[in-house]
Amino acid sequence: MQDSFLLAGLLVLAFLISIPCGYLRESFRKYSLMWFVLIHLPIPLVVHMRMMAGFSWRIVPLTLGSAIAGQIVGGWYKRRMRGGSKTTKRAP
Repeated sequence: MQDSFLLAGLLVLAFLISIPCGYLRESFRKYSLMWFVLIHLPIPLVVHMRMMAGFSWRIVPLTLGSAIAGQIVGGWYKRRMRGGSKTTKRAP
C-alpha cells in the first residue's frame, strides 16, 4: 500500500516538473537546441527520484508517460494563453 502512494507521488511529481518545461518549450523553434534541452531537462530529475524511491526499471514507462503528459499540458497552456492557432476554437 505504501508503495502505491509512493508511486502515485512520483508520477504526480514527474507530471508537475514537466509542465514548466513544456510551457517554456513552446517559446522556441521546433527542433532547436533549446527545444531539445527543455524536453529532456526533467528526465534526470525523474530518474533520480525513481532511484531514491527504490523502484525498478519496470515503472519507467509510467514515469515517462507522466513527464510527456506534463510537457503536453504545459505546451497546451502556453498556446492557449497566447491565443495560438494549434488549439481548436468553437464557432458560436
